[in-house]
Amino acid sequence: MAPLSFDLGLRRDGGPPGVAMTPRGPEPRAWQRRLIQLLRARLVAASPGVQDVLLHAGPGAGKTLGALLAFQQLQREGRLERFVVFCHRSAIGRQWIGAAARLGLVLQEWDPGGSPLAPTGQGLLLSYQAAALHRRRLERELVGHLHGRRWLAIGDEVHHLGLDPLEPEATAWGHAFSSLSDGAQLRLGLTGTPFRADNLGFCSGRRIRMHDQDGPAERIIPDLCVEPRALIAAGDVRPLEFRFQDGWVEHGRPEDGRDREISPLSAEQRESWRARNLRRAIRPGDRGGIALRLLLQARRRLERVRLEHPGAGGLVVARDIVHAGSIADLLTKEGDRVHLVHSQDPEAAQRLAAFQAGEADWLVSIDMCAEGFDAPRLRVVAYLTTVVTRSRFVQAITRAVRMDGDRSGQETIPRRPSYVFAPADPLLISYARGWTVSEPYVIRPRPPEMAPGGAGSPGSDQRVPLQALADDAGRVLSVSGPVLPSFRR
Repeated sequence: MAPLSFDLGLRRDGGPPGVAMTPRGPEPRAWQRRLIQLLRARLVAASPGVQDVLLHAGPGAGKTLGALLAFQQLQREGRLERFVVFCHRSAIGRQWIGAAARLGLVLQEWDPGGSPLAPTGQGLLLSYQAAALHRRRLERELVGHLHGRRWLAIGDEVHHLGLDPLEPEATAWGHAFSSLSDGAQLRLGLTGTPFRADNLGFCSGRRIRMHDQDGPAERIIPDLCVEPRALIAAGDVRPLEFRFQDGWVEHGRPEDGRDREISPLSAEQRESWRARNLRRAIRPGDRGGIALRLLLQARRRLERVRLEHPGAGGLVVARDIVHAGSIADLLTKEGDRVHLVHSQDPEAAQRLAAFQAGEADWLVSIDMCAEGFDAPRLRVVAYLTTVVTRSRFVQAITRAVRMDGDRSGQETIPRRPSYVFAPADPLLISYARGWTVSEPYVIRPRPPEMAPGGAGSPGSDQRVPLQALADDAGRVLSVSGPVLPSFRR
């Protein structure tokens, strides 16, 4: 059986075959060696001012460990002395601390209520929120902490650091990062989804001017890009198979004398109708409806996966707390062990850790299991939310691609797939077709604001969509393989 390409290598102690072997630490993957070479080249070039490097690598690639390995190697060469990690969630921060400890690096988390910074350890950990709230204080303390030292600034999931000169308060995280990292020799931005829904640029992202059929624009260019399809081919992550539950939604207002119209979920092109279809499709209470059939199919798939992966678990991405509660109740009635997590739950972190350790069959979440959530036991994802941005969808489904060391020794390459179940929403289907490849993030000029009541104002369109009254589940659109073929009808 082929192991992960990013493995814990072993070193013989100079004796003949059969002599005990001792661990020598992680062996970098090929792309991580290229990252080290890239950062070294930027330091050697020593251009005036801070230099930005953007790394786009799919989930499961090993961005955290890759960045730490790069710092460690450059520290050994005397090119860097310290590093500062900026991240957006405390749970992700704990993962950084654990990964650093694995390499023998001390990463100190900054406490806003504690004493001033002291130069202990090689690294400092800051949250984006703390950096923005305590920017002036940190500007003073970082000068003392890093004075005269060559250091690396790391922005984790750097696409969160939007930059908008017209609304600096709205993008305070980005402006704080830019200010606090201004004294670094290098800024390394890490991202698995290098795009934003608001058409803004972000820190560490180099912009290249371009012109296409839609006019002038700018494109974000990563310095190093590691696509999911390359990770799948190497056996570093799992492929995904998608099951999109199709169906129809019946629209109409009989009390207004209007005829009813059936809207097919997968084929609806009118945006307002498509959005209403999806809102109805994710409701688990409709007997015989799309969401209920989708969940039952996801349960059956998880049962089959457990025949070869006994510890496998499932994730349901829900719309809101009430919606998540109804889904959790449904799964519990079917006999499953369920953990429900959301941002208002004070025990959410403990529940997440318990699920990672194998305590529950299903995790039902509202936007808490996206970036940075690491649970290699996840093999089935049910996407039942109205959030249909590409970044959110890709972040959610790729929670199920990660491998761990135990499973890697038991499976051939390509690895056994994980499964995604979702309503057959046209946008979600389009995202699934291209999740294994890197698509460019193109930033368009902002259109001029229209005068109230003008042709472009929201109130100018009097065609109100009809009310969704009923739905019924139909066929399942099924695809498989690392690179997706056309969807079967």
